[in-house]
Amino acid sequence: MTKAKPPAAPYQPTPEETEVLRRLSAHRARSPNLKLTKTEGAVTLELTHADRKAGEAMLLDALGMREMAFLHPFLSQISNATMSGATQNIDAANFMLSAVKELEPRDATEAMLAAQMAAVHMAAMKMARQLAAAEMIPQQDAAERAFNKLARTYAAQMDTLKRYRSKGEQKVTVQHVTVNDGGQAVVGDVRAGGRGA
Repeated sequence: MTKAKPPAAPYQPTPEETEVLRRLSAHRARSPNLKLTKTEGAVTLELTHADRKAGEAMLLDALGMREMAFLHPFLSQISNATMSGATQNIDAANFMLSAVKELEPRDATEAMLAAQMAAVHMAAMKMARQLAAAEMIPQQDAAERAFNKLARTYAAQMDTLKRYRSKGEQKVTVQHVTVNDGGQAVVGDVRAGGRGA
């Protein structure tokens, strides 16, 4: 008879791993995700939080929103954007919601733009999959054109978000200029052409 091996000791995370796990756990606790609940034959979209009001407040905060009336239509739009026919893809909806939260929107405008960016990203990835699977030149061309347009749209959205966040602030560059004794410096816009120009 052979002796049974003693169970292996459970893995002990390193201090770095423990800190990462703590931060991720705290982040997850701050903002709930979505879940599907079936009641009386109907499927409803709900938050993964024990208390509805607390979950809604935490999600509002994570999305940079202030109006509760904004939240549920926003979540419905995310849900609708990820449906395939009549089937709800809850994983895709949570991906979109997480993508919006990752951009840390500061207001409802940024949250809406972030949702559009997530939708464009998902569509681009779908086109990338179709491009990789294309067997005929017309399929390949159509998928490539769609992927290219979506990738450019995403880049434009990133630029729009950057400009919106800067609120149109202008960048001022300060350069160091040395003027030696007896020299003169001109500050301002200098144009060639002399007096008569």
